[in-house]
Amino acid sequence: MKPLAGTAIIGIGNEFRRDDGAGWATIALLRARRARRPLPPGTELAQCDGDPGRLIGLWDGRALAVVVDACFPPAAQPGRTHRWCATPGGTPHPAAAGRQSTHGLGLAEALVLAERVGRGPGRLIVYAVEGADRSLGPGLTPAVEGALPLLARRIEADAHRHGDRTRRTGFDRLSPQV
Repeated sequence: MKPLAGTAIIGIGNEFRRDDGAGWATIALLRARRARRPLPPGTELAQCDGDPGRLIGLWDGRALAVVVDACFPPAAQPGRTHRWCATPGGTPHPAAAGRQSTHGLGLAEALVLAERVGRGPGRLIVYAVEGADRSLGPGLTPAVEGALPLLARRIEADAHRHGDRTRRTGFDRLSPQV
């Protein structure tokens, strides 16, 4: 197996479904900030519609994948952000009917498939931003848009903390969290 290297920061979503565009908007913000706040070498910023095959292709071979997506829980607090780190064997179960995603197949299904075919990232961090509006149309609600600068700083910190460690030591697939 070839050693894992680099970081993929992936925004999932649809910019024409209001707050579902939070992942894409976060990537756009990180791109705009990149000149002032460079990310570690080998860091790729990508937007994805959430298709499991495309997600796997984006994080395959990466030591770190950071995924940003919107979520729509029943009692949402728009702009609230959740952080989840995968642990070895900690792949989530695919969501049941009534899930809080706008994607037919989503991140959980992509993770299960990636692990079964040996194409998961070495380490995975997921950020879920609670949204209020997933109706048709562009533009985020003010609460979600206001949460993105802090989220971008947290992602930059993750990329630097784990990116630096990756260059020094390397990661194996599903290495324990440190």
